[in-house]
Amino acid sequence: MNAHPEVTVPNRRHRVVVIGSGFGGLNAVKKLKRADVDIKLIARTTHHLFQPMLYQVATGIVAEGAIAPPTRVILRDQRNVQVLLGDVTHIDLAGKFVVSELLGHDYETPFDSLIIAAGAGQSYFGNDHFAEFAPGMKSVDDALELRGRIMSAFEAAERSNDPERRDKLLTFTVVGAGPTGVEMAGQIAELADFTLKGAFRHIDSTKGVRVILLDAAPAVLPQMGEKLGKKAAARLEKMGVEIQLGAMVTDVDRDGITVKDSDGTIRRIDSACKVWSAGVSASPLGRDLARQSGVELDRSGRVKVLPDLSIPGNPNVFVVGDMAAVDGVPGVAQGAIQGGKYAATAIKAELGGANPSQREPFQYFDKGSMATVSRFSAVAQVGPLEFGGLIAWFAWLLLHLVYLIGFKNKVTTVLSWTVTFLSGRRGQLTITEQQAFARTRLEQLAVLAAEAHHDDTARAAS
Repeated sequence: MNAHPEVTVPNRRHRVVVIGSGFGGLNAVKKLKRADVDIKLIARTTHHLFQPMLYQVATGIVAEGAIAPPTRVILRDQRNVQVLLGDVTHIDLAGKFVVSELLGHDYETPFDSLIIAAGAGQSYFGNDHFAEFAPGMKSVDDALELRGRIMSAFEAAERSNDPERRDKLLTFTVVGAGPTGVEMAGQIAELADFTLKGAFRHIDSTKGVRVILLDAAPAVLPQMGEKLGKKAAARLEKMGVEIQLGAMVTDVDRDGITVKDSDGTIRRIDSACKVWSAGVSASPLGRDLARQSGVELDRSGRVKVLPDLSIPGNPNVFVVGDMAAVDGVPGVAQGAIQGGKYAATAIKAELGGANPSQREPFQYFDKGSMATVSRFSAVAQVGPLEFGGLIAWFAWLLLHLVYLIGFKNKVTTVLSWTVTFLSGRRGQLTITEQQAFARTRLEQLAVLAAEAHHDDTARAAS
């Protein structure tokens, strides 16, 4: 398919292309607001996603719109940027253009400087077929699908007279004991214990529900240290969450998961609703860069950038956020924000006559890390300071409120938090059949189509 090249204007300004509308891409664009450049922001979604709060969408606390405002609305007053919808499929370093695809059409966008902030997806460690039965937590679609599956499991259990099937429906398994896994497990437990208490007649959501948190690692929240990990685990166990560590998932299907324990024991967990939060995989654009520039990738596919976040032989091509492998920089929002701003500052400096070979290396300022466990309980690590409980929970709320975009979104989020955390009620539990079952329905249609094609081929041959 032929790509549609963009029109080149004589006496043009410096062209900056930014790939991705997440924390890194959006902050890079904003940093270039007063620069003498023309910016094209290309993203595969129309919104800027505040990913740390996706679990609250999945468990009915906040609406998806509050954490995913439209990117072009955010940037409408910045006149030097054009927001373009498309999935970037190729970067041509020699020709200095990117190719993006939208609805079957390919488009070429030239650049003088390029900031790649394409983020990362969920990693199933080579078992991508697990995704059909255990969605990840990387997109609004994922969160809405999980909300549909969680609530559908309760609804199906209410109609079931088979004790074994009911137990399977009311067993919720979360794979991965990092921040997302801990937050999801805690909120599913609270959803059952508080929000849905007394809402059913045939089942008791406060007694018959199992929430299991699994991880192959030997600790909860290993990246936050032993003290905070144990504090989070203790709170989860007090809420009734079963924590199973040293447990590696070897298979996932519609009815449950197969687990191999650290002693080699193979066992089965019957569970209708599974959540996958174990591991990330960087954008495949990293491999595209490696083929052309020789830059190295790490095990997760992240690009091993130079100290100035550029790649070898291409000083005007920057990789930031989850796609970049930088020593001492974790895969969190702050790493992307600071990396995006750094790249934008470097571009502005070069426009002012600075020599790219003399750039100061990127310096990451660690502002700490946090994870909520339940209402009124969180853990936080800020420098050498480690603390948990109510103070950490309030700190988490305040920090995330600050980084939410839009006054209206901040207000509605505070109202949603107030109602949920004080009364236990959740205002975003509406689900649809498409949200809950679209992925499996599409798989079934693909199978039926393949079978029909096979039958047609067989008839033609006979």
